[in-house]
Amino acid sequence: MNRAEKAAEYKKKVNCCQAVLLAYQDVLELDEQTLLSLGSGFGTGMGCMEATCGALCGASIAAGLLNHTGRPTTAYTRAVLHDFVTACGASVCADIKGVGTGRVLCSCEDCVRNAVKALEKVLPQD
Repeated sequence: MNRAEKAAEYKKKVNCCQAVLLAYQDVLELDEQTLLSLGSGFGTGMGCMEATCGALCGASIAAGLLNHTGRPTTAYTRAVLHDFVTACGASVCADIKGVGTGRVLCSCEDCVRNAVKALEKVLPQD
């Protein structure tokens, strides 16, 4: 199972941020409880749907932990944000879930898949 699908499976049990982080557990060198704790504040998007999607937050945290290139992590997270918005239609959880519009742009499972795919595209792991 690829990393994006692992994240979608984890999403069935944890929040979007935690699902992305757990999908990278094998390369992050952090235990499951630490990853769950790192992502615990991003359930239902940062600020409970009022801000950034938790999957995107998870990809950003993972990028910071995985970035050993010497380049600023912001260079990678900007690219992840762009690809994520292209795939999901927005970066704010409430917008993605259609709060106020009734139009869901992307499922949570697809958000975590897209966050992982975007991160893998800009910061591939050997």
